[in-house]
Amino acid sequence: MITDFIDGPLWTFSLTVFSIGVIWKLASLVFARRKTDLSAARSSGVPGAIRTIFSRFKADKGMAPHIRLQIVAGYMFHLGLFALLFFAAPHVLFLQEHFFSFEGMSFSWTPMPHWAFIVASQFAFLGLLMLWLHRVLNPVSRLISTADDHIAAILTFVVMLTGCLALLESFNELRLLHRFCVELFLIYFPFSRLMHAFTFIPSRAFTGAWFARRGIRS
Repeated sequence: MITDFIDGPLWTFSLTVFSIGVIWKLASLVFARRKTDLSAARSSGVPGAIRTIFSRFKADKGMAPHIRLQIVAGYMFHLGLFALLFFAAPHVLFLQEHFFSFEGMSFSWTPMPHWAFIVASQFAFLGLLMLWLHRVLNPVSRLISTADDHIAAILTFVVMLTGCLALLESFNELRLLHRFCVELFLIYFPFSRLMHAFTFIPSRAFTGAWFARRGIRS
């Protein structure tokens, strides 16, 4: 019974909450009321938007020496998680079966080998732990952190951990536990700072365009 619930109604509910929540958040940003900009534009905002989207992937030279740990750990975690999410063999098969199959046709891609999965998972786990420990141990980071920051980190860690355990395929309970954690993650996602996965590009673009209109290279 619990298996049918987790694989059926709860999965549908979590995916619905995630989809509606993400769309609602993005729509509220796009259609938010803003003050009319009465200043004369010194240049087009489009080049500035594009430049800022990509330039922010590299830390400012003045700040980089002070946040070297966050930079390294951040790239380790995000790149590792991206590889696990889209190139781990079980995920490729799951995405193919549930999201990329249309009227007898299916779209898929080659999953990464097992050794690459091990490397990516280690990078993701180590990066996440380094970021969370810095948040907890650094006085400034600890002061500005909220419960949402810790919940998001812990929930992400649990999802990854249960996913690795589910790969053992020894017990169906491990697969159910991982899927249940993923469903909790999906429900929590739109109402947390995890939304930065969808908003960081529009945010960078808006900032770059705003500065470019004023002739400032951001």
